[in-house]
Amino acid sequence: MKNSYDIVIIGSGLGGLECGLMLSKEGYKVCVLEQARVFGGCLQSFYRKGRCIDTGIHYVGSMSEGQIMRQYLKYFDIFNDLEITPLDEDFDVISFGDKEFNYKHGHDQFLSYLTQIFPSEKEGLKRYLDKIKEIGTSIGTDVHKSGNFSSGDIYNLGVSAADFIDDCVENKVLRDILAGTNVLYGGERNASNLYHHAMINNSNIEGAYRFIGGTQKIADLMVKKIESHGGVVRNCSKVVHIDVEQADVKSVELENGEKIFGKHFISDIHPASTFNMLGNTPVIKKAYRSRLNLLSNTYGIFSVYLMMKPNSFPYLNQNHYFYKNQDAWDTVIEKNSFDPKAVLLSTQLGKKGDKFSDIVVLMTAIQGNYFERWINTRVGKRGDDYNEIVNQLSSQVIDYSARFCPQIKDHIEDIYTATPLTYLNYTGTPQGSAYGLLKDYNKMMSTLLPARTKLNNLFLTGQNLNVHGALGVTITAATTCAELLGKEYLAKKIGKA
Repeated sequence: MKNSYDIVIIGSGLGGLECGLMLSKEGYKVCVLEQARVFGGCLQSFYRKGRCIDTGIHYVGSMSEGQIMRQYLKYFDIFNDLEITPLDEDFDVISFGDKEFNYKHGHDQFLSYLTQIFPSEKEGLKRYLDKIKEIGTSIGTDVHKSGNFSSGDIYNLGVSAADFIDDCVENKVLRDILAGTNVLYGGERNASNLYHHAMINNSNIEGAYRFIGGTQKIADLMVKKIESHGGVVRNCSKVVHIDVEQADVKSVELENGEKIFGKHFISDIHPASTFNMLGNTPVIKKAYRSRLNLLSNTYGIFSVYLMMKPNSFPYLNQNHYFYKNQDAWDTVIEKNSFDPKAVLLSTQLGKKGDKFSDIVVLMTAIQGNYFERWINTRVGKRGDDYNEIVNQLSSQVIDYSARFCPQIKDHIEDIYTATPLTYLNYTGTPQGSAYGLLKDYNKMMSTLLPARTKLNNLFLTGQNLNVHGALGVTITAATTCAELLGKEYLAKKIGKA
């Protein structure tokens, strides 16, 4: 039958492409459907005046030799085609006013550095690092070689990250240093769980790297690999309806009315959006769909992309977190405010050896409903009021960042921005949430969704299921594919790639 496949995947974000690549590599006839013109979700890069600007992934951890993210890229057979560079030993810098503190590569180096500053906290710091290493290595290469994706520690999804940090150390400044990168996973004091915090921080302490020349290359390489295995990857193909008969999905319908049939279906988009497209079926109760719609999502990100004058602003081989207050959990711009509370500054590396950066990215957390007035508008058609607010926010973020990095304003050639509505339009995530569903330690069971749904042949993947970020999405994609390929078989194959 024309338009009939073994696997139909909705969405070409990192998780969707990884599922498509794993399954096509294993002999399945795959079709990936993407609503946008460009593949990749938050891997997407866009171009302005000939310069490449990354949108979502600015550095990735667990990338040193033998570490699990590198292992997956080897299994995908794209690692040798990527250009990467390790970040400095001091890969993250946390700033509170005029005080700076570093995150160092290596657990021993991390411990030694902070112990010199806070000698009375040595035992607590060691306890903290031992725990995040235990959680982080539970998904390591050796675990995969044994035939598992994880050796456990999932119960830490029900443990408060903030409470654990507070239990380990007493010094208020040190507590905030250890929580200083929570913008990377949508950190919230009263919700964020220890599992997410540990996975993100341990991964970067293991080995934080930057991709050279834009993260779009990752998506493009994956698309080519899928196609080389006989798969099909289609853009401008928005799924608007999922056709169900009894307990099976039969096809998906595109915006133009075309139907795509399959034996198995995987959704890489938000679970609420997925189930809202289902036809009437007693298998997925209306109450369950309503509950998904009511689950909280993480906050959004307001991004300012600074195009710098050529050869004027130095490339910084580290990332800088600037905090207004001595509270690393107080990060979100509230509605009707223009006052940033925390900004992450990251520079891009156009090509290996560059001493200067053409692009500086400033990111700050913002309430998901900040732009709800324009929720039904499209990019470029939101009106003067919207543009005025965006420009005011952008100016405040730049001015705020200049307090920590005074030279930044002297070298700006042009400015571009992205609001949560930009994320909504290009990724489809509700309210433009940066990281999808909020994994609340208070509600562990209701926010931890399995890959397998109650429909026999519909599966979920992506950042909404497990851990945000490149590594979390990658492990989740493998877990989803294991429903079809078998856990032991796939884990060992990845671990030994």
